[in-house]
Amino acid sequence: MDYINAFWVGGLICAFVQILLDRTKLMPGRVMVLLVCLGVILGFFNIYEPFQNYAGAGASVPLLGFGNVLWKGIKEAIQQYGFIGTFMGGLKAAAVGTSSALIFGYGASLIFEPKMKK
Repeated sequence: MDYINAFWVGGLICAFVQILLDRTKLMPGRVMVLLVCLGVILGFFNIYEPFQNYAGAGASVPLLGFGNVLWKGIKEAIQQYGFIGTFMGGLKAAAVGTSSALIFGYGASLIFEPKMKK
């Protein structure tokens, strides 16, 4: 049942994102930022953990999961280091994901020619 829940929840998230991309003039980068921010907000209101427990990888693999990882890292760093944890917590918690996104994004920008959405 875990696989089924992960499949349908992840598919629903991806379908929602595809509808946003097709029906609005939002650029893909803005939709991605929207998902990360939504993951942070859901983590802040303690909604994301039960959602992730139910959906498993269907909730943690999309960018919602990345936003939640950022939120948890910042929350723990603030508790440990105070105000300075605001700046270091998210980077420490999501260093691998952030580094990968930066490296692969830069590599893709060198290979492909970006175009504006019409």
